[in-house]
Amino acid sequence: MSTDERLSPARAAELLDRAVAAVLEAGAAVRGFYKDAYTVRDKGEDNPLTDADLAANDILERALRAALPEAGWLSEETADSAERLERRLVWIVDPLDGTKEFTLGIPEFVVSVALIEDHEARLGVLYNPIQDQLFVGLKGGPDGDRATLNGAPIRTTDHALLAGARIVCSRTEMKKGWFEQYKDDGITPVPVGSVAYKFGLVAAGMAEATFTPQPRSEWDIAGGVAIVEAAGGRCSDRHAAPYRFNAARPLVDGILATNGPLHPAMLALMQR
Repeated sequence: MSTDERLSPARAAELLDRAVAAVLEAGAAVRGFYKDAYTVRDKGEDNPLTDADLAANDILERALRAALPEAGWLSEETADSAERLERRLVWIVDPLDGTKEFTLGIPEFVVSVALIEDHEARLGVLYNPIQDQLFVGLKGGPDGDRATLNGAPIRTTDHALLAGARIVCSRTEMKKGWFEQYKDDGITPVPVGSVAYKFGLVAAGMAEATFTPQPRSEWDIAGGVAIVEAAGGRCSDRHAAPYRFNAARPLVDGILATNGPLHPAMLALMQR
């Protein structure tokens, strides 16, 4: 493949298989540490780092770099390099999204991997190793876009009204009362840990949307964006702009992932 040529559908599907294998291996490593002995370090407010994060990162970096040597690399647990900015293809990885929940024994965390092509999330894999939930999405595969949960096809819901919509939100933000302002809008906020895991729930039709006006890192959402979009949903920042990944400063201005029909109403809610 030349440096200017898009991944063929067959090649993208092959790389998805390689990503799934790597994520399952990393998930098994995370599962081995769960509720067992491990070291916890502090990277800042509500941002711990554990041996499980590092073990999963090592597995993913080894496997994914071998699968696609020409791709750049961006991971929460690897020192960043500007070299990735010169690459059309970039792996974006969070080896353990939801580390805080992991340390608290709450099974709402995932291993997250995305492959970015020309700033777009082409494929994504999320794996919750405790619930044994494997969310997979591929855009532009041999059979078009497809998304699955444990191998079964998934689609987002068609619920279009705020009333009755299931909205998965940050447990920490809910405790701080950030969603009280929306209590009269008819939505049903549900606290869930990992950012990426919430995207998987939306893709699988277990929720209609997830959102926060707060900034998030690209590795928090890239895998989930690919899966939600492959499942028929829609993702954007809080200003309705679609995500363009592999930025020099990998922060996004708010997150919104919906089933699609609910997106305009959720944007209006966020922009009030």
